[in-house]
Amino acid sequence: MDLVIGPLDLSAHVDEALAVQAVAFGLGADEVAVRRHIVLRHMTYPGARAFGATVAGLLVGFVYGMPNDRTHWWSTVVEPYLRAQGHDQWLDDSFVITELHVHPRHQNRGIGRALITTITDGAAEPRSILSAIDTDSPARGLYHSLGYQDLARQVLFPSAPRPYAVMGAPLPLRRRGPGMDFRPWRPPG
Repeated sequence: MDLVIGPLDLSAHVDEALAVQAVAFGLGADEVAVRRHIVLRHMTYPGARAFGATVAGLLVGFVYGMPNDRTHWWSTVVEPYLRAQGHDQWLDDSFVITELHVHPRHQNRGIGRALITTITDGAAEPRSILSAIDTDSPARGLYHSLGYQDLARQVLFPSAPRPYAVMGAPLPLRRRGPGMDFRPWRPPG
């Protein structure tokens, strides 16, 4: 597998990325159309950035995020849940992982781990936060293995059919042993 992890111009490749997300997350055409507008808006926020995973030039996974801002929609929804658990300070000085998806045919190969560690390694913030469906899943297992802890559970987002967990981790993320089978992106120079 010739996997390459590198910066992704998500605005230019939004349709490719959302095609991966649609398969990985089971989204229909209407949901993809709504998410397209959200992704394009997010990419205009200060500090927003994305990385992609390609195999033979084909996008098979992506991650994007940004420094958290308490005025953003996601923060306003999760803040009461975090405050109730005594964790609302996590909304400050955090890099939020907005989306992380890997095509199902390429999952369980370390691609998600490579994407999230690559994007957070470049964060200026001392910690990272994210939300994930609140179930025992491979995604939550990955996040726990990287050092993310549950900050709030059973978080309800409007129109989401299932509850989410909000998770946080200090940066840099915990690493597993040697032998990562991808070429990490390094800035030029």
